[in-house]
Amino acid sequence: MSRADELFINNCNEIIQTGVWDTELSVRPRWEDGAPAHTVKKFGIVNRYDLQKEFPILTIRRTAFKSCIDELLWIWQKKSNNVRDLNSHIWDSWADESGSIGKAYGYQLAQKAKYKEGEFDQVDRVLYDLKHNPASRRIMTNLYNFQDLHEMHLYPCAYSMTFNVSGDTLNGILNQRSNDMLTANNWNVVQYAVLLIMFAQVSGLKAGELVHVIADAHLYDRHLPIVKEVVANDPKPAPKLIVDPSVKNFYDFTVESFKLENYEYTPLNTKIPVAI
Repeated sequence: MSRADELFINNCNEIIQTGVWDTELSVRPRWEDGAPAHTVKKFGIVNRYDLQKEFPILTIRRTAFKSCIDELLWIWQKKSNNVRDLNSHIWDSWADESGSIGKAYGYQLAQKAKYKEGEFDQVDRVLYDLKHNPASRRIMTNLYNFQDLHEMHLYPCAYSMTFNVSGDTLNGILNQRSNDMLTANNWNVVQYAVLLIMFAQVSGLKAGELVHVIADAHLYDRHLPIVKEVVANDPKPAPKLIVDPSVKNFYDFTVESFKLENYEYTPLNTKIPVAI
């Protein structure tokens, strides 16, 4: 069993068996028919993925690898907040008539500040410090800018990355305020594992451990039958991630720079409803 499958199954079973329901509370999310989307949740789940051992993608259901990478590059490389720069339609529900999602995600990463070494946005500051200040304990990004929240169409869920270099190894902590476990958990894990690998490769480092900290890990009421189906599937060995070794500049990565070798998974034929 792959580590990603093991953690996902354990997380979901723990939420179902010992989680807390919000059915007595007024909730913001709604289903397409207007009904409130209630959840059962666990507070403070922490998962660790050793990227030296295996790539953390689920096999008990398919994670859309190429779409994950495309969204990752949209946020971290293009630093865009417009869905017209994205090849999938996952953000369409939060976009306005111009395609903007407001001052969210890529917009925050693109904002520049002056330092004694020069002017940087958040991504370029990380890249600079990994090469020039690897001993720093200040290498981090933050998308949760309080003064801009009212102009974001969706508050950032995965909002902060902290990077830490230990010897020749780059580790990272992903902080997430909220995680829809069925639709987004492994999606986020795959994305930030790849991000860590990208930063490591262009900085002459090895990718080490990704630690995923989730404040509110939840399963939606209408997702429970699907979750029970998924966790009952037979896990398969983790695939191998192949990254184009010729890429030395972060901004030269493309979706085609990444390939999965021997990715086997159990198909999920049930459409997953998304709460908005």
